[in-house]
Amino acid sequence: MGRRSTDREDPHRRSVSGVRPNRCAVFPANASMVAQSLERRNNCWFVNTKDPSDLIIGVGENMFHLHKLAMVSKSEYLNRVIFQKMHNSETDNAKVTIKIDDFPGGAETFELVVKFCYGWKFDLTVTNIAPIYCAAGFLEMSEEIGEGNLLSKTETFLSFVIFSSWKETFQILKTCEPISSWAEEFQITKRGSESIAWKACMKPKTVDFCNSEKVVDSWWIEDVSSLNIDHFVQVMESITRRGMRTELVGACLTCWAAKWAARINPNGEGSGRELQKRTIESLIRVLPEEDETSVSFNFLLHLLKLGLMVKTKPELSMKLEKRIVFMLAKCRPVDLLVKNYEDKDGVYDVEIVSRVIEAYISCISNNSASRIYDIGKLVDGYLTLIARDENLSVKSFRLIVELLPKNYRYCDDNLYRAIDMYLKAHPSLTEEERKGACKTMEYHKLSQEARKHMMKNDRLPLSMTTQFILLEQINMMRSMMSVRSNYRRTETQATVRLRKDSEKQWMKCQKEIKIMKQDMERMKVQVREMQLCRVELQRQVRKGIT
Repeated sequence: MGRRSTDREDPHRRSVSGVRPNRCAVFPANASMVAQSLERRNNCWFVNTKDPSDLIIGVGENMFHLHKLAMVSKSEYLNRVIFQKMHNSETDNAKVTIKIDDFPGGAETFELVVKFCYGWKFDLTVTNIAPIYCAAGFLEMSEEIGEGNLLSKTETFLSFVIFSSWKETFQILKTCEPISSWAEEFQITKRGSESIAWKACMKPKTVDFCNSEKVVDSWWIEDVSSLNIDHFVQVMESITRRGMRTELVGACLTCWAAKWAARINPNGEGSGRELQKRTIESLIRVLPEEDETSVSFNFLLHLLKLGLMVKTKPELSMKLEKRIVFMLAKCRPVDLLVKNYEDKDGVYDVEIVSRVIEAYISCISNNSASRIYDIGKLVDGYLTLIARDENLSVKSFRLIVELLPKNYRYCDDNLYRAIDMYLKAHPSLTEEERKGACKTMEYHKLSQEARKHMMKNDRLPLSMTTQFILLEQINMMRSMMSVRSNYRRTETQATVRLRKDSEKQWMKCQKEIKIMKQDMERMKVQVREMQLCRVELQRQVRKGIT
């Protein structure tokens, strides 16, 4: 075999793109027949030797006119097939025709095999080594039939040239895509994935970036995330088995998924839809299970949404949903934002958030009060983020507002803020739609500051404003009645003290009583004014209804 044309490379300092590819020249040993030339006429190939052709091999639509001796001396497979055909034939010297429809690499690769069998040299490169190796395996061109055969030469090139190079290991995996079934059968993809995983798990070296030394332990992520889904999964499984830190595994999954999601077609059908389904199912399977924080909550939520879109296997969707539910209490409102891929109302998908929260409420039954209130704050914070979306329908907004049981909110101030933002962003709502959006708010769960704001807020439905004003008046009347009761108790206590204390103490009590009477008079005036205001509001409401 020839020598490598480039120096040995450090995988930590190379990228997948860059250097001129390695190659070597293959010199066949002990060829049984040497061809003078190999000519092509349309889809037919002719080998020029002293002897006439006695073998025709069809590869796809191409026909190769060859010689039995040259081919069977290198291929156990052809030796066996030709022997069977000659055994079934009436004459021993009959021309044999063999048809191979699914040959690794097609006619282009078979041409190189023919050159090898006829003693011609050719170059092995990173672009042709995979199909040639599979072809040698398919034709059984091993050392058992002849020393220095094609399978051993390609094996040497693979092991010591390709798989020792970080860059070219990625390139050979790319060339395996058109012959994926053959590459799997002859374990090229498995060996390539193992090679990448082994190099990625090596102790990272110190790399010089901008004259400052840093230890880069994620140097491999960008390159690995460029693989297709099948090769990516194989690499991730191998990396996980070798003990790679879960946060780096999660970072690589996120990087790969971000590139893939940018190309996803939500309306894809047929094979495209099936590929999307297989991709998501593969990603779910390789999620690190030992550390729930290895991937973000938002990443998992996106993955669940895409899985539901393409209808992944129910057991995988349930597994992913369960993981999301147990992470819900620790996430932030912004983590719930998942953009719509389909033509639905609103920028963000509220249905997937609704699904997760409903699952949380049904699954987590023994939560502490603080944990329940945290979920209430989370949902109200999420409502605040989506409220400004002009395309968000009332139905979708109410879906989230009315999702939580009443005991999940100890205060409705954040809910009121979100509702007010939504009403402000949607000024064209009808009175009935406004009522629906505000339906969940409770007066007694609002702070005094929020109540004051509500009474001046003309965006709220008139019936709710009136109701809250009346409730506020009732509260004030109760407060005044309490003051009056306190006044009577004070008057009684003062009388008792008069009998016991001196004249000076008696005068002091009289003064206090006088002040209280004045306060009561002022309160009576305020009550009358409020009653007049209530009558006027009721009159306006009746007038508006009629």
